[in-house]
Amino acid sequence: MADFFEELGKRISDVASDLGKKTEDTIEIQKIKGEIRSLKRANDRDLMDLGRMVYDKFQKGEIPDTDYIDLCDNIEKREEEIERQEEEIVRIKEDI
Repeated sequence: MADFFEELGKRISDVASDLGKKTEDTIEIQKIKGEIRSLKRANDRDLMDLGRMVYDKFQKGEIPDTDYIDLCDNIEKREEEIERQEEEIVRIKEDI
């Protein structure tokens, strides 16, 4: 009977150890995923800043590359459409 309890105690200890290890691994994975998300957000911010700088140069006529010009033209058209849409919202609100 003592062997049974010793074996049971050993198995419980092994299971607890395995669960502890899995929990540590899960926490470490979540920590790494958090760091990855943080790095990606930093890259996204830098890319947005870079895009703004290129767009600012476009507006000043300082961009010679036609690929950039096409993208900037598209952005400019969308900005104009956004402005029209916002004016439409104001107009609709005034009619209410």
